[in-house]
Amino acid sequence: MSVSSNVEPLASSHSITRRRLLQAGGMGMLSLGLPGLVAARVDGTAGRPAGAREKSCIFILLCGGPSHLDTWDLKPDAPAEIRGPYHPIATAVPGMRISELHTRLAKLTRHFTLIRSMSHPGNISNHFDAMHNSLSGAAGAPADSPYLGSVLAKIRPSQRNVASYVWLIKCVGDPVFCAPNIGTGGILGAPYAPLFVGAADNHPAMPGFKPPDVFASTDTSEERIQARRRLLDNLDPAEMSNEGQRVTREWQDLHRQAFDLATAREAKQAFNLERESPIVRDRYGRHALGQNLLLARRLVESGVGFVTVNGWTGPSPGQQGGGPPSSSWDMHGGEMGMGNAFGTGSYGMGWCLPRLDEALSALLNDLHDRGLLDSTLVVVAGEFGRTPRINQLSGATPGRQHWPACYSAILAGAGIRGGTVYGASDKIGAYVKDRPVRPQDLGATIYHALGVPLDRKLSKDGVSRPVTTGQPLLDLFA
Repeated sequence: MSVSSNVEPLASSHSITRRRLLQAGGMGMLSLGLPGLVAARVDGTAGRPAGAREKSCIFILLCGGPSHLDTWDLKPDAPAEIRGPYHPIATAVPGMRISELHTRLAKLTRHFTLIRSMSHPGNISNHFDAMHNSLSGAAGAPADSPYLGSVLAKIRPSQRNVASYVWLIKCVGDPVFCAPNIGTGGILGAPYAPLFVGAADNHPAMPGFKPPDVFASTDTSEERIQARRRLLDNLDPAEMSNEGQRVTREWQDLHRQAFDLATAREAKQAFNLERESPIVRDRYGRHALGQNLLLARRLVESGVGFVTVNGWTGPSPGQQGGGPPSSSWDMHGGEMGMGNAFGTGSYGMGWCLPRLDEALSALLNDLHDRGLLDSTLVVVAGEFGRTPRINQLSGATPGRQHWPACYSAILAGAGIRGGTVYGASDKIGAYVKDRPVRPQDLGATIYHALGVPLDRKLSKDGVSRPVTTGQPLLDLFA
């Protein structure tokens, strides 16, 4: 975030302008406009019982909308143009069956609840609006709605000297997949937007992955950094206009947090995947999704409250099929030039589902083995599902279109019972038959799991709105 260019220089001889501060201090490393870092505190014990962990969330966003009919809600008795080529397999929970391409997850169903009755009220069939409502945890979300991670960062900032809200790979490629407030924090403002980490050409599965500059090693000594901080503290907002005061104080707060992060050993180490054994890295899979989920585990272990992971699985060998790289799951098939949705190209379930199976199962096992699953909520969902009827079934490049009326999601950890199926779709997966779950209900469930009071209000310009209008799915909790 930058200070508005119309802020007047300070009159006091003991104060300096932002321009002079940057010139004198050489603060390029820290003038990043670092959101997501709000109110990170070194004292990790304030307000918590001894030994208790703050609850965190890893939200795996399968951008593009995965097909519920080919993943977690198969319809083997439906006609061929609906059921698709995959068969359901038995799991560790009697009666719960999922895709044959999820062989690892089938052994872990006792850890998670499968929701088969997600639904958007109204016909929201474009990525932009469906993503906005899904990430807001709302239906008909106002344009300035903050997203779940921003709300958590506001209400319950990180208790340790790390970011409160991190997004692993922003919308990579076509902006049609980017919900409008991903980088703004909505009504809460820039300090509550996420810290973005990684890109299509810089993700943790690649050699030489670089974390954000503030976490990288630097030749700048701590003495010089502290000297820069003293320069920053000399900015005196009291002599500015009201707007200038607000902007300058916000800028000071963000950069004080950046100074703390720049000297925080724990924060730097969280981004260093080389500290993990090759065996662990291999278990997650040496692809974008696998290594991002491993990084997400490291981040929540270090105290980050909310991590959104773009479910991009990375390019398949040979990058078969076109389409934007941000969304592995927008599997239209030949109609959008993305290749066979049931093939092994980058937009084929033959590639994407095994990668998700590998990475998600490793995450669940890892969190469980480390004693983190009780304090970490894992959510896996797209912004909507896919049409029951397959397009171009007899051709070489079949696929499915957007479908907001019915889709599936997975929840695990943070008190979720596991081993259960919630809700049901009709016989062809077109509409919800039992116990519908709206975006606001999923949002309320996430807040409930994380200990966010559902009666909290968000305020802007004297106007308050509820943090959620949904009802938590209390039946999901032990």
